[in-house]
Amino acid sequence: MDQKPAPSTTSSQLQELRRLRELSRLGGGEQRIRQQHARGKLTARERLAVLLDPGSFHEIDAFVTHRATDFGLGDQQYYGDGVVGGYGRLDGRLVFVFAQDFTVFGGSLSETNAEKICKIMDLAMKNGAPIIGLADSGGARIQEGVLSLGGYADIFLRNTLASGVVPQISAIMGPCAGGAVYSPALTDFIIMVKDTSSMSITGPAVIKAVTHEEVTLERLGGAMTHNSVSGVAHFAAENEEECLYIVRRLLSFIPQNNLDDAPIGDTDDDPNRMDDELNSIVPDNPNVPYEMKEVIHRIVDNGDFFEVAELFAQNIIVGFARMHGRTVGIVAQEPNVLAGVLDIDACCKAARFVRFCDCFNIPIVTL
Repeated sequence: MDQKPAPSTTSSQLQELRRLRELSRLGGGEQRIRQQHARGKLTARERLAVLLDPGSFHEIDAFVTHRATDFGLGDQQYYGDGVVGGYGRLDGRLVFVFAQDFTVFGGSLSETNAEKICKIMDLAMKNGAPIIGLADSGGARIQEGVLSLGGYADIFLRNTLASGVVPQISAIMGPCAGGAVYSPALTDFIIMVKDTSSMSITGPAVIKAVTHEEVTLERLGGAMTHNSVSGVAHFAAENEEECLYIVRRLLSFIPQNNLDDAPIGDTDDDPNRMDDELNSIVPDNPNVPYEMKEVIHRIVDNGDFFEVAELFAQNIIVGFARMHGRTVGIVAQEPNVLAGVLDIDACCKAARFVRFCDCFNIPIVTL
């Protein structure tokens, strides 16, 4: 007589759950994690650990796997399917986050991968909390064909629905191409890491094959290219830790959503103080240039000015500061660059910043 299988107990089920969680944490495996570290990059989970308050991250859909079977994908299953997402706290404030895992199929987007990201974005809008995306992806998972591309369409739709409703911040932390960069370009702010991150529609090899032009990935879509030439990115960080610090600092100035007020900062700077140095900084002769940033630092709380898009269209200055503890947006012309005149790039830079401030109830100071 056949023996019946031993009944499952709560203890054995918990043990199996712990085993699955450990497999999920490994992503694409220990060897690929070592390769990620060898490139000077953190893993998706390590990035979230640096970004969020300790112990605050709650993962969503950790055991999701793709449904594809073509091209041998049926034999390659990884829990999480290339993206780690959920919600947590950042300086005590609720945020929704997703981090693409380059150790799993190069962080490429699959149908189920996209569904996870869309769920996180939907929850962020429902709860009125910022969305933070940490991008490290080669683009669509081409083995899945139109299902992967359809996933991008779903994400782009949510980018537009969330625009002006909750803040959207993208950190580009690896070589990203194709659909992986279209979504960040629709978000409010982009931070890139020098030397290790890039944003491009396609890579140098394709460009050489089509146009016979040789171009490096850094020149095509590196951090400095997008910060100083195209204006697509707003911040350039020296390393990943600084990139994640910029995300935290940026969020300290902006509200949770378009119905909320920006956080009020503690300050001992007297709002009624006088600064006689301003009389000498601004010259009497209107034809003599001067440093507008020096003026800004002297009128805001504790001289703390967080500039946005510092390297692009430098004839105009935009950024966040506080006055009497309250967030303000600064828009100022820079006399030292092109005499502060407004050209196309400067107008686009200022208009986009003003639009963001308008959506999120941030007063604007024009200099």
